[in-house]
Amino acid sequence: MPRAGLNTAEVVAAGAELADEAGIGSVSLAALAERLGVKAPALYKHVDGIGDLRHRIATLAMTELGDAVRDALQGKSGADAIGALFTTLQSYIAEHPGRYRATTGAQFQGDDDPLLVAGTRVIKSIRAALSGYGIRPDELDHAIRMLRCIIHGYALLQAANGFQWGNDPDESVAWMIRFVNAGLTAVGTMPPDRWIVR
Repeated sequence: MPRAGLNTAEVVAAGAELADEAGIGSVSLAALAERLGVKAPALYKHVDGIGDLRHRIATLAMTELGDAVRDALQGKSGADAIGALFTTLQSYIAEHPGRYRATTGAQFQGDDDPLLVAGTRVIKSIRAALSGYGIRPDELDHAIRMLRCIIHGYALLQAANGFQWGNDPDESVAWMIRFVNAGLTAVGTMPPDRWIVR
């Protein structure tokens, strides 16, 4: 039976659910219309096509992630903050793999793009978590990218069942948190010429 009173938020939420179930690459207007019980042209009242839908899914994911990261980092610093970032991103990617994938490589569409606003909020939270390490301002972007690469890569591999040998993946996470904490502490206390590889 067709859905009455469908709105844009419901369309995007349904698209995000479809992405989590089948992968963001499998999201199409036809598949989404079938799920919602409407004809595909009806979706154009809410989105400007598949590209717009995927952009909105990415925005939803980044907004949700921003809320989760903000809550996880409350009152934490140092290794506790790094651990909170790891576990929060791991959990989010495991629960919402498709919508998270939509954020990777999504292009900003101007200074007022909600995706940019949501992404900036996440970066500010991570920057705040790193503030206690004494890292120079011109090096913070590098530290943020390093953290994102490590957490993103590990979480995606884990979500894809990429760790099939005997060691407990949670022990590996604890080891990485100690390693990252030690590295960030070193960066904040050593002169750059002591630890930069040339």
